[in-house]
Amino acid sequence: MNLTLKQKLTYGLGAVGKDMVYALSANYVMFYYQDTLHLSATFVGLILMIARVFDALNDPFMGILVAKTKTRWGRFRPWLFSGTVLNAVVLYALFAAPAGGGETTLMVYFSIVYILWGVTYTMMDIPYWSMIPAVTSEPRDRENLSVIGRTCAGVGAAIISMFTMMAVGMLGGGNDVIGFRNVALGVAVIFVITELICCLFMKERDTTQMKTTGVKEMFRALFGNDQALVVVATIVLINMALYLTSNFVIYFFKYDFGGDGWRGSYTLFSSVGGAFQILGMMLLYPLLRKNRMPNEKIFAVAIAMAVCGYVALLVLCLTGFTHNLPVLAAVGAVVFAANGVLSVLTTVFLSGSVDYGEMKTGRRDESVIFSMQTFVVKAASGVAVFLTGIGLDLIGLVGNTDDEAVAAVQSASTLTGLRLLMTVLPMLGLLIAIIFFKKRFRLTDAYSQEIHDKLHGKQA
Repeated sequence: MNLTLKQKLTYGLGAVGKDMVYALSANYVMFYYQDTLHLSATFVGLILMIARVFDALNDPFMGILVAKTKTRWGRFRPWLFSGTVLNAVVLYALFAAPAGGGETTLMVYFSIVYILWGVTYTMMDIPYWSMIPAVTSEPRDRENLSVIGRTCAGVGAAIISMFTMMAVGMLGGGNDVIGFRNVALGVAVIFVITELICCLFMKERDTTQMKTTGVKEMFRALFGNDQALVVVATIVLINMALYLTSNFVIYFFKYDFGGDGWRGSYTLFSSVGGAFQILGMMLLYPLLRKNRMPNEKIFAVAIAMAVCGYVALLVLCLTGFTHNLPVLAAVGAVVFAANGVLSVLTTVFLSGSVDYGEMKTGRRDESVIFSMQTFVVKAASGVAVFLTGIGLDLIGLVGNTDDEAVAAVQSASTLTGLRLLMTVLPMLGLLIAIIFFKKRFRLTDAYSQEIHDKLHGKQA
């Protein structure tokens, strides 16, 4: 069954809406509860980490539950739509915290609602990615659909990075509490519409013969594949660096860059970064491959690009150039373009680890390996927000002092600490990633081709 252009477009549209929701939560929950509602940053970070890790561990069980589902509408679409509606409601509740209930009430409310958000997001995220084999049996269509989904997911995340703070200001009339609530409502509505369209056009073929895998088998397949584990660990480190940057940079623009127009400056910086991240995926990586550069070398080049960008950003911060927006945006473009290339490479390396696992064990566990991508992204973002919360409390950052979102004045030591956290922590994560990768990764392009040829020979 070949996919039509309409199906490919609607699947991509589903990824845009889905990752708009995820990006809003991943990038702004800490800022909303710590800076706007004044909860302890360490407490917020701890709850975020606990919820994300719990949610990540819950992914395999959700995958099995979905696989065992049988309805007249298929296995995946009922979960995709019901999970979307529930998650949209909880997303609105997450950014519509009740006022006047006291700190303890707010802490309990946040803890419960955020955990519910993670559970309901898993309900729709797992079937979204898992239904690719159910809508087409053609390998080329499956690969194209995966690329479309990942690219459109990046677009959805970029939209949130670009426009959220400006939208908060406009829709809240200067009151961030109202602004975030209205933005969350708008994103929730877009989310439901995009996933409804996806469900209507992504018709599932007969999947009654699809084999379901138990939890024990899933983890055995993963831990028996040393190269998959290397790639998974690398993804954790890279994504942790990315989420640390996205969590700290909004504080940098509000309290360090400052000024009445800090929202516009932050939006411009994020827009440039989001655009270059997409260009890194769609143009820079294909260009490097066109020149026949091996993937393992491209990985090293991308890490070097990102680290150099962070070093340049740190130098700008420490030499008094923090208010030069064009220069900051240019440096940010380098970092985000490198992250775009790295996001593509980690998916490519995961694909190679599937062949490697088949050669070692005789089993081809695509669903197990690729389900780990969702797992590690959630785990990485959980650790990142926890480190962000601890860091903000350690440097003594003081949030807003009134309802009109006027930036509080920070001490010189707090601003210096913020600059170091924003640059040094991500750099450390990337350096550990490249050192670990160099020592443990063996799936070079040449070796991957050798494995592919051996498997193809066996099948022939």
